[in-house]
Amino acid sequence: MNPQTSPLSGIRVLDLTRVLAGPHCGRMLCDYGAEVIKVEPPDGDLTRFSSPRVGSLATYFIQQNAGKKCISLDLSTPEGADIFRRLAAESDVVLENYRAGVMDRLGLGYETLTKINPRLIYASISGYGADGPWVHRRAYATVIGAESGMTRMQGDARGGNYSNDPWSHADTYTALEMTTAILAALFHRDRSGQGERIDVSMAETMLYINEHVHDELYDGVVDPNWIRSFQPGDYPIMQVADGSTVVISGHPAERGTFEIIVNTMNRPELLTDPRFADVQTRLRNLGALQDEMRNWAMTLPNAQAFEDRCAQFGLAVGVMRSVRELAESEWSNARGAITSVPDRIGGEVRIPNAPWHFTNSHVGTSGEPRYRGEDNRNVLRDILNMSDDEISALETNNVLSSRIPKKP
Repeated sequence: MNPQTSPLSGIRVLDLTRVLAGPHCGRMLCDYGAEVIKVEPPDGDLTRFSSPRVGSLATYFIQQNAGKKCISLDLSTPEGADIFRRLAAESDVVLENYRAGVMDRLGLGYETLTKINPRLIYASISGYGADGPWVHRRAYATVIGAESGMTRMQGDARGGNYSNDPWSHADTYTALEMTTAILAALFHRDRSGQGERIDVSMAETMLYINEHVHDELYDGVVDPNWIRSFQPGDYPIMQVADGSTVVISGHPAERGTFEIIVNTMNRPELLTDPRFADVQTRLRNLGALQDEMRNWAMTLPNAQAFEDRCAQFGLAVGVMRSVRELAESEWSNARGAITSVPDRIGGEVRIPNAPWHFTNSHVGTSGEPRYRGEDNRNVLRDILNMSDDEISALETNNVLSSRIPKKP
């Protein structure tokens, strides 16, 4: 990537965050071309100790932090806090996901840093926000999933089988919301010259991205001839003759969609079947309708034949694939959906590329994952003009720390 032609070239971000929500936000800013400096505590980001590993680097850490510079700074020391304040004076964005009050106790809160740098964008991610009665509660994605109604709604759709989702939706969605907020704040700063404080909570994010909240909160009468809020959980999963699994995007009981599906199956007798006379009878007999669709799907030899038939009637379909199958597909190769970054021991690690394709700017994942504290000297020398002797003294006093593998 040529940083001179990237959308965020010249923007410097201090990324104080750990694990997923903040680091993914930082990675997005990095992929847009910002200089992102990951500031880790002496023990490092928790994900550095996860598995699988390549050499001394965890692939989880690599996926969220490739391309960032990494320094390791003990903010609990007066010297460490002072260095961070000096870095903030030379930066555009501070991104943090500590619990409320921690940054203030360290002398690094918004009120302190904005006096040093009035143009600073100070972005905070937390479970329930920077104020309110739940401000001090600990929060991870599984907790927020349960608290926000997502876990219950998913379990209700599975007949009361409640389980934690294997994906950390609250983290990644919050990362997306925070990234857009930072971009908006940078745009506003260009016009006003004023910095901003941004407070994004995971709980509010999960309400914001849940397309069914309006229905959950609606107490009025609903027209029985319409499907409430589309209900994609009712779209059946089917198999074709060769064992491939497929899906049609469309509620089979919905007016219009039902008729299209019947025509696609070439089953005109279902149009006069009393079980499927209208939306309400089709909903009461949804299982039977789904079985009709599954039986029809089994008459088609493979997924391509299924898609070809559905395409004739304007139905959107998909094949159930594993992540690896999609990542190694012709589509993925053509789009560059998967990229490779150095593993620092002579090989490469495959990770998702940024999904944006710009015409006149360079965006996307680039650079390499860094070891803890690997950029201590370069960052402090280049930004703060510190001497090698000063930096060595900070390392001796454990203000700075690093864990860089020795060369064989």
